[in-house]
Amino acid sequence: MDQQPAAVPAPTLRARATQALRRRHNWEQLAKFCLVGASGYVVNLGVYAVLLDWANLDYRLAATGSFLVAVTNNYTWNRAWTFRHQRGHMGYQGLRFLIVSVVVYGANLVMLTVFVEAGLGKIVSQAIAIVLVTPLNFLGNKLWSLGRRR
Repeated sequence: MDQQPAAVPAPTLRARATQALRRRHNWEQLAKFCLVGASGYVVNLGVYAVLLDWANLDYRLAATGSFLVAVTNNYTWNRAWTFRHQRGHMGYQGLRFLIVSVVVYGANLVMLTVFVEAGLGKIVSQAIAIVLVTPLNFLGNKLWSLGRRR
């Protein structure tokens, strides 16, 4: 009878997370991602306010327009600076970044709508929603779209 070699257990998610938290590089990358995110936050809110107030668009349409401008800003800076040592094919990374961003934008839009319908101001609602989806955005981009290929 043939014996199969015993499978080597994969590290648990907790072990992987603990190991990742101990690496200085990951903390530096997070700081860069946050700086890029802060620029995207300012771009997003600025474009949102312009589209909302000056162009007189519905807040959901304004959020969509500001998302498109901010995601372009963030992809450019994250690819060039935050994850520059992990560059893969620009098209593949760009598509993955867009997929993560659209998922995150969907969560943002749900929160934005809930906050606006609850009576918060439209700009305050967008500001809060962006902050709340930032961790999901970082994880999706670090682990999938811009992360190192093995």
